[in-house]
Amino acid sequence: MPEKNQLFWLFFSLKGRISPGVYFLAGLLLLVVRGFLLYRLALSPQDSAEQADWAGAFLAAVFISMWSNIALTGKRLHDFGKPAPWALITIIVDFTIFFVLPFVKGDPGPNKYGTRTNAPA
Repeated sequence: MPEKNQLFWLFFSLKGRISPGVYFLAGLLLLVVRGFLLYRLALSPQDSAEQADWAGAFLAAVFISMWSNIALTGKRLHDFGKPAPWALITIIVDFTIFFVLPFVKGDPGPNKYGTRTNAPA
């Protein structure tokens, strides 16, 4: 079981590198959370307090997961020697990148962003 600060590093930090599998699974988790909240929002009665609560939770998840996707993609880009600011393009092409980067191999061994994959720099 990962430590709490390791999960914070994974989803919110731009430092370090992650492997294709970790990138895919973390992105999939974010997608499932957003999907669940959207599902609950769709099931809630129209114009109710419950609907407002689910809408708020969904909006919060969208904004938080947007940053998390940028952080994940930045670390994934670090794995093959590219700078994290390139991850800003995920705002525009988020879905496409999520299905491309898991299949791109990282640099073997250390690079300027870290000594190994799946660890903070």
